[in-house]
Amino acid sequence: MNMNYTAEELAFRDEVCAFLDEKLPADIAAKVKGFRRLSKEDHQRWQKILCEQGWYATHWPEEYGGVEWTPVQKHIWDEESCRYGVPRSIPFGVNMVAPVIIKFGSEEQKQTYLPRILSGEDWWCQGYSEPGAGSDLASLKTRAVRDGDHYIVNGQKTWTTLGQHANMIFCLVRTNTEVKNQEGISFLLIDMDTPGITVRPIITLDGEHEVNEVFFEDVKVPVENLVGEEDKGWTYAKYLLTYERTGLAGIGMSKAALSHLKNLASRRLKNGRPLLEDPSFSQRIAKVEIDLTAAAISNLRIIASVEGGGVPGAESSMLKVKGTEIRQAINDLARRAIGPYALPFLEEEMNMDYEGDFLSDKDAAPLSAQYFNNRKLSIFGGSNEIQKNIVSKMILGL
Repeated sequence: MNMNYTAEELAFRDEVCAFLDEKLPADIAAKVKGFRRLSKEDHQRWQKILCEQGWYATHWPEEYGGVEWTPVQKHIWDEESCRYGVPRSIPFGVNMVAPVIIKFGSEEQKQTYLPRILSGEDWWCQGYSEPGAGSDLASLKTRAVRDGDHYIVNGQKTWTTLGQHANMIFCLVRTNTEVKNQEGISFLLIDMDTPGITVRPIITLDGEHEVNEVFFEDVKVPVENLVGEEDKGWTYAKYLLTYERTGLAGIGMSKAALSHLKNLASRRLKNGRPLLEDPSFSQRIAKVEIDLTAAAISNLRIIASVEGGGVPGAESSMLKVKGTEIRQAINDLARRAIGPYALPFLEEEMNMDYEGDFLSDKDAAPLSAQYFNNRKLSIFGGSNEIQKNIVSKMILGL
């Protein structure tokens, strides 16, 4: 692989930088770079700007309002947007359910939902995990029983990220109990305003309301909201998860976090000298940086290998494992850099407009919150243990 950008790619990078210089709101960038809390309105404001530029759906076909960038262009966008402090796009609509609808959905579903994802009219969340079905997702129990021109849905989903903001949820439901688990699952699109749906918050260790429980009691879902064929939802779920796991590598975010870590370590002192000059600490940073460089090359190589229209296979599991380990290692080093100041912080310190006294250090709240929150990276999207099993079976043939 040629790792040098062509003249056209360098011109594209200049175009990206010019766009971000002009259009990225300074207040949003400050929140992202400071690891502070972003509001729903922040995300919607930036999505509108991207849509006006035509750069929101970077892997959709042009006929549906997307922009078909090359893998290298996507790589450039990821790196530059993270460097500038661009908010990560909420993936559930544009990057997860949309590819499923485009590949497996009806023409009516494409015409209905894809424009609403672009406009921001619909905010999607994901109904996959259940209290007894996490990495073993095929054991899910939420039932959907056909009743005329509707399905009646009963059950519970958990860890539903940002479900408190969503008006739509894509769900895996069991429609057949007479076959093995994977063969009796269907993929439904459900309006969150339908009677019988209850959303309850789960407050995480960092004090955030990011995830939720969602309960379904005799929820009526029109049959036309079934994606593809009944009982074929496991195929669609696996297709979606390859997109999720590739994105979880978080190469651009890790590069931005590594830059922030180096800056932090250059300002912290140990024995009167910058922590960045400490042999033990600098060695740890060097190891992470080497791993990140290797992961970035692998990420680009894997995406390039499916440029013709396919999706990553078991290779996406490799990216998910290594990418999440790198991000957690950077979080751990940042926490170590601020030492005991990482322990106490107020949840209110995560707001950019906080004007009170900090309990310990102004860096502590965002770095501590990020450390705690990102312990989940190696669990969600399929735990890393499960991903290693996939790699051993599908790639190594064990």
